[in-house]
Amino acid sequence: MTQEEFKRIHVFLKNKYGIDMSKKLEIVNGRLENYLRKNGFRNYSDYMNAVETDITGRLEKELVNMLTTNHTYFMREAEHFDYLKQVVLPYLKKKEEKTKDLAIWCGAASTGEEAYTLAMIMVDFFGLEHSKWDTKVLATDVSTEVLQHAVHGVYQAEQVEKIPLTWKRRFMKTDVNGEFYEMTREIKEEVIFRQFNLMEPFPFRRKMHIIFMRNVMIYFDGNTKKELLKKINDVLEPGGYLFIGRTETLDRDGSSLEMIQPSIFRKPEREKV
Repeated sequence: MTQEEFKRIHVFLKNKYGIDMSKKLEIVNGRLENYLRKNGFRNYSDYMNAVETDITGRLEKELVNMLTTNHTYFMREAEHFDYLKQVVLPYLKKKEEKTKDLAIWCGAASTGEEAYTLAMIMVDFFGLEHSKWDTKVLATDVSTEVLQHAVHGVYQAEQVEKIPLTWKRRFMKTDVNGEFYEMTREIKEEVIFRQFNLMEPFPFRRKMHIIFMRNVMIYFDGNTKKELLKKINDVLEPGGYLFIGRTETLDRDGSSLEMIQPSIFRKPEREKV
């Protein structure tokens, strides 16, 4: 891969998806080299010509699937879920008692572990009242490949080790040998999976009460993060919460978000004058 070919690829990803891979030549080359050989492309220039002229969009989706990292697991950064149950949900339950409608968005759904965790928390927290509430989780990701895995909701036994035993028994079913676990229909119906590029205008018809945008902005540069944060701020309900990865930081210039903890932010119920 020449520097010119690499630049064409990383500029394409940056312009279309906000993903900054300008310092990851070895990763890009490593993930694409075998693909090009198997599919008969002479070089990366020919490949990108095909990607950019493919009216079906299939090649572009495959490129994104190959180059986006989707490492996640159940109960990741569990402190966030504890705060959600102990502070956020009691507050929102009281705030939205009349509408009984909570809008929840998991903005980097990957293979579904985070979204399903949120769904289990909602069912568990509201208990017998849950049927009266709409707490469905919108789960989006740029990669169609991981979303297919998420929709199936099937995981190996070692992947669900951190899920509480009571939740496994209630919200999952296993095969005879206990090697695989599948989310129950009840939980699957609580999550709506959609492919979505965070660089596109947000199409939401209503504001969100809870947004999980964890470990995704580490792939964006400063300006892209600012633009994304502004859009998040605009779609967040006053009094709503944003959760980001514990190793991530935000420049909150131009947003009204207040930091509750280093990775938890809240939009004030009333804008400051």
